[in-house]
Amino acid sequence: MAIMITEECINCGACEPECPNTAIYEGGVEWTWAGGTKLKTIELEDGTTIDGNKAMPPFSDEFYYIVSDKCTECIGFHEEPQCAAVCPVDCCVPDPEVEETEEELLAKKAWLHAE
Repeated sequence: MAIMITEECINCGACEPECPNTAIYEGGVEWTWAGGTKLKTIELEDGTTIDGNKAMPPFSDEFYYIVSDKCTECIGFHEEPQCAAVCPVDCCVPDPEVEETEEELLAKKAWLHAE
């Protein structure tokens, strides 16, 4: 599962610098695929290709959020999700909508950080 940030978030920002994939963003801030990764271009599900630096709309305007397509639960980097480890209010939790195996998470890590 990817990690998600719940509405209990107090916007402290402790989680953001801990993410090795730069998958965590402050509420209202646009995100990019390239940020914190080696991705240059992305092929979307509909087959179109976009620049990895293209600004994408925020998932939340109110509190920090995680881009699940960039979240690897820190697999291949750390023993546990670092956002959850540092969150003072325990609002970084597994996202039941995005279930992935360890193999899938490792493949995502390899894709995000391919040389």
